Amino acid sequence: MTGKNARHNAFLRLVSGNGAALGTESRYPLFTSKEVVIGRDPSCQVVLDAMMYRMVSRRHAVVRPLSSSPDSKFSWLLCDLNSANGTYLNGQRLYGCQELHSGDRISLGADGPQFIFEHESISQATVLSNQDAALPSARNYQNHTYLKPPDSVSFTQLFPIISTGKDLTRKAYLVPGILTVVFVVLMFATVGQPQANQIIVAIYIAFAAYYFVYQLCGKQKPWWVLIGAALSTALILLSPVLDLFIFVFRSILPGSLPSPDESITFTELLVRMFFGAGLMEELLKALPVIGAYFIGNGLPSPWRERIGVWEPLDGILLGTASAVGFTLLETLGQYVPDITRNVAQQVGVGAVSQLVGLQLLIPRILGSVAGHMAYSGYLGYFIGLAVLKPRRSWQILAVGYLSAAALHALWNATGSINALLLVVVGVLSYAFLMAAILKARALSPTRSQNFATRFLGPK
Repeated sequence: MTGKNARHNAFLRLVSGNGAALGTESRYPLFTSKEVVIGRDPSCQVVLDAMMYRMVSRRHAVVRPLSSSPDSKFSWLLCDLNSANGTYLNGQRLYGCQELHSGDRISLGADGPQFIFEHESISQATVLSNQDAALPSARNYQNHTYLKPPDSVSFTQLFPIISTGKDLTRKAYLVPGILTVVFVVLMFATVGQPQANQIIVAIYIAFAAYYFVYQLCGKQKPWWVLIGAALSTALILLSPVLDLFIFVFRSILPGSLPSPDESITFTELLVRMFFGAGLMEELLKALPVIGAYFIGNGLPSPWRERIGVWEPLDGILLGTASAVGFTLLETLGQYVPDITRNVAQQVGVGAVSQLVGLQLLIPRILGSVAGHMAYSGYLGYFIGLAVLKPRRSWQILAVGYLSAAALHALWNATGSINALLLVVVGVLSYAFLMAAILKARALSPTRSQNFATRFLGPK
């Protein structure tokens, strides 16, 4: 029986998590007159321990009563409150609100505490109270008419920095904010010192570009491993290994770069760039990724997984880090000094040449997301995929190496033809990298442990 002759007995039952395991109270009643907020904040109606459930947001989700006129059947809505790790209903991530049915399983985060929603109607001769009669209807909820929160203000609401704790570093991008402030101060400190200022600007832009890719990947990798990959590539460029690569790919193979006054067809230019830039540079940047794989193989767990390459996400993270080292050294050690020197010889004004150098530096470093980072990250995906599927490893590596080299060659060859065509190739390279990241997230054996990102949505 429903309506005025029914009493509604609904509650949430905690079925997994530390509280349920310890045998503490795990039944939380739901009301027909007010909403029940679940989270770590003490003001919530269902308060979860902040130390036990770090994956739960301060105000994670809410269960709201819903009255459907005219027969006054009661039901309840589950709504996610923009939680960091998401709310899941019967294994599916919840966006917005959804009506609950008896037996539904609610999970706070993919691997967080779980509740079972239970609801039964008990027949009784009673009438609704004034408060129950004033409940918003389903139509009002659809029009976003929600219950007003209480007017009381807690101490932690007035001084939020006291209660946020580790959430500042995990969810509020505190570390990137600190680094931004440090680099800004360094930029001010090096005003009037063009070379030092260019180095600081280049490193900061490279850090920002890489952090963007890191967030998209959603997998944690030790920062010193990533910096090690970038430094390894830079050291390779400064070592005799580079001369060996140039000899093989540009002297033995048809990869010699054309001189400024040499006239060749686009097809010939594309072939030369494929060997002399694509194959050569992508193999060079892949060396730290391959090295990390072999180093990881010789280490015990968990260092093996943290340092090595065990899945496509590892390959992408290390490949793009290697590309950062390549781009920084190539830009600061070759392109910027060359154009600065040429402009100074032409106009004889040092300030103008330094300005032109900075104008070249910014797009080269920032554009690496659609350039060197895109090619190397794409190849890194195939290196990780080959580790994941060893029986097809050589076929996988061949496809990745050739396709990454082809993208690289196409960018270099179209650079002297048409700016619009160059945009098309850059967007294509970026799309290839993003597609690899999406697929790597889906293939990841540890995807339930990867931190969620607002860029890609659910995995």
